[in-house]
Amino acid sequence: MPVRSVLIIDDSKTELMFLTDLLQKNNMAVRTAEGADEAFKRLAEGKPDLILMDVVMPGQNGYQLTRAISRSPEYSGIPIILCTSKSLETDRVWGMRQGARDYITKPVNPGELLAKIKALG
Repeated sequence: MPVRSVLIIDDSKTELMFLTDLLQKNNMAVRTAEGADEAFKRLAEGKPDLILMDVVMPGQNGYQLTRAISRSPEYSGIPIILCTSKSLETDRVWGMRQGARDYITKPVNPGELLAKIKALG
């Protein structure tokens, strides 16, 4: 099933604009959230086909939020790709252990991200 709707969770307005523009140009519907509370509101409004998650955010970080979403019976089927500036192998391994399906480092390479999204579909 191709990815048609994406929820981007990131506290950076610049990153939200960049990713939204990229995904919309590739025929995906995009909704955004700037933190955990807003993310759960967006999820309650409708389940996306994919979540792109930043790690470094105030309050609940992306690892904690990934764990909460992936362990929730209601949302556990939604794949999560972590999109973060944290580039160490230990960060990637930890993210995958929290329930992420994939991991990409910032600055995001558009071709790499689109390939990872296509691989999920």
